[in-house]
Amino acid sequence: MQLKIYQEEAINDLLNKAKRLLNMEDGKKLVFKAPTGSGKTIMMAEFLKQLVDDKEIKQSLSFIWAAPKKLHIQSKEKLDNYYEKSRTLECSYFEDLSDRRIDENEILFFNWSSVNKKGTNTIVKENEQEFYLSKVLERTREEGRKIILIIDEVHYSAGQMDKKEKSAALQLRKDIEPSLTIEVSATPILAGDYEVSVQTEEVKKEAMIKKSLVLNENFVNVFKEGKIKTELGEKKYEKDSEETVINEALKKRKELIKSYQKEGSEINPLVLIQLPDRKGQREDELKDKVIKILKDKFNISTEKGNNKLAIWLSGEHINKEDVERNDSGVEVLLFKQAIALGWDCPRAQVMALFREWHSPIFSIQTVGRIMRMPEPDRGKYYSEEVLNYGYIFTNINDIVIDKDVAPGYVSFLTSKRRTDYENINLFSCYSKRHREKTRLSPLFIEMFLTQAKEYSLKKKIDIKARKIDVKIISDYKAKDIDILAGSKIIGDKSITVSGSDLQRLFDYFVRNNLQPFYPEDRSVNRVKESIYKFFEKELKMNYSEKWEEIVRLILDEENSQHFINVLDKTKIEYQNEIVKREGELTLLENWNVPEVLSFGGDYIEEDKKRAVMKPFYVKYLSGLEKSFADLLDKPGKVEWWFKNGDRDATFFAVPYDDNKTPFYVDFIVKFKDGKIGLFDPHSTHLADFGSKSDGLQKYIKDENIKGKKLFGGIVTNTDERNYKGRWVYFTENSEKFKKGEFRNWRALEL
Repeated sequence: MQLKIYQEEAINDLLNKAKRLLNMEDGKKLVFKAPTGSGKTIMMAEFLKQLVDDKEIKQSLSFIWAAPKKLHIQSKEKLDNYYEKSRTLECSYFEDLSDRRIDENEILFFNWSSVNKKGTNTIVKENEQEFYLSKVLERTREEGRKIILIIDEVHYSAGQMDKKEKSAALQLRKDIEPSLTIEVSATPILAGDYEVSVQTEEVKKEAMIKKSLVLNENFVNVFKEGKIKTELGEKKYEKDSEETVINEALKKRKELIKSYQKEGSEINPLVLIQLPDRKGQREDELKDKVIKILKDKFNISTEKGNNKLAIWLSGEHINKEDVERNDSGVEVLLFKQAIALGWDCPRAQVMALFREWHSPIFSIQTVGRIMRMPEPDRGKYYSEEVLNYGYIFTNINDIVIDKDVAPGYVSFLTSKRRTDYENINLFSCYSKRHREKTRLSPLFIEMFLTQAKEYSLKKKIDIKARKIDVKIISDYKAKDIDILAGSKIIGDKSITVSGSDLQRLFDYFVRNNLQPFYPEDRSVNRVKESIYKFFEKELKMNYSEKWEEIVRLILDEENSQHFINVLDKTKIEYQNEIVKREGELTLLENWNVPEVLSFGGDYIEEDKKRAVMKPFYVKYLSGLEKSFADLLDKPGKVEWWFKNGDRDATFFAVPYDDNKTPFYVDFIVKFKDGKIGLFDPHSTHLADFGSKSDGLQKYIKDENIKGKKLFGGIVTNTDERNYKGRWVYFTENSEKFKKGEFRNWRALEL
């Protein structure tokens, strides 16, 4: 698996802080906060792998992974899969423990909730065989190992318990007495000695999760006093409101299918219908009603030959076996809250909730199931913008977005582009994500072969050498412990190296020579591939046939330094090349105003007749911006105008700062005579005034040579305090700019 940039950074941070805490007194806490869909379990798996591999860690380590509900089972399956080849750590349930203790580099998985039931759970309850948790911990410590406790989804474990359960949970942690506790959650409850945090924006940059979740699209939603009132919850929809909600959800599903087809993707988007968690006649009637609506109105049922409906309820599992597969034929899944925790189905993109649900609070447990992107390995969002969002339809009124959901992530204000809009096809750009900063790309192989030639590696190595001298310390005695201070103890007994030991030594050699690059498996394999290519091209030795011979030759005492020298030279060249590429922007030939935009509660609606987006929602960053928008909306030469955003390919940007950085110009204006105006209300005292102004003027000049009709620039008002003066824009070279003077600025006549 290829780790994302934010994942690598978080793992490094976790590793550094965990090592620091392990060197302090026992009982320290490390909090790992990462949003739903960011890959918390994978990050933890790689972090633990690096922790036990780290040569600075002198202690022997054992691990306990505790999680609520059945999440520990899913976590164990994921980690088993992650360690399948390396076998770095062993994953076990309580009954799997050998010698009734947790071995070195072994993770014991159990259900956090059930272990709290002291005296009744077999893991905790004392027995004659002395095979219960406290005895297992005692034996583990007798082996000289430190215990690290990982509490997964700690907000569920600690935050959703009553006082009695909380007390039991705290008691369990007290009983375990871990050297280090790591709390893992999207919304941690307890404070730690250190915290590692992954931001939602970083996860979105890697297109791992949806840009946002849209609530009741095409219906009027009003945000007042912290609550969302929705048109779908009004009396006019009271009759057959469940059918209306289902109809809207399935209509959106059809739209998504068409867009996936345009993208050439076989994703079959899934609609989730969440029923109330309560058990009673009213809830049973709702379930029956929903099943009937789906069958009678939309031809979706569990019947053989149809199989478009899956049901996942307590004691009732129908058609759910392959529902997580992206190409599954199931179109709708009917379920209750019980499956929420840890369930992963990235093709789930639309959710329907009914007012009988009884909870107006949308928490991360509610909305998290439709946050993930179905093809995260793409590394970018779809060009069909509708696919980059999740959709919620509900007739619940007075909805509250819980604080555990990132601010603004649930968008309930939807704005659409005017129907009379004609494409303007502007050349645009956005920042490229540079994974090469932390990991090695295939370019490294090519560079290694070039450096090997320049270094004359073929001539310098001894192809007959095979000596790997690994010594261990045997029977070392010291009369006085004080003489050990500052002394170096050298191994005195040679051992024979073969098979798996040879593989480990080679892995260590490569990892040890990877700095400053991140030692993820992909980069390690890139270095190995470079070396194998060298042997294949220069010495006609194929690694698939002569792997052991090649590795012994590399690890030979005299040869290894030559390989290190070539690797060092290659890394320097590679870094120099990456620095050159860092300024690269991704270019878009034909940018147009987005068809749909969604906004959260921090935006307000304004009546702007000439705005191209209807309704017009805005969050002004300055009084200058607001005054300029008011100016554009007055009757005159303007046909329409667009208030631009400042992220990714969705919004318009021009390159500046030697074509290294995108400048998101605030306003794109279409005039009745066909000209396009690009204006950015920008305070003249800001340090980036000159570079942005020059970048924008160069862009306008270059595009006009190609036949465009563009004009504009940085715009301001001569009354920079009250904005009651003349509106002027700057088109000169920034060297001619003089603060407070507007003689060489052009008047903006609208």
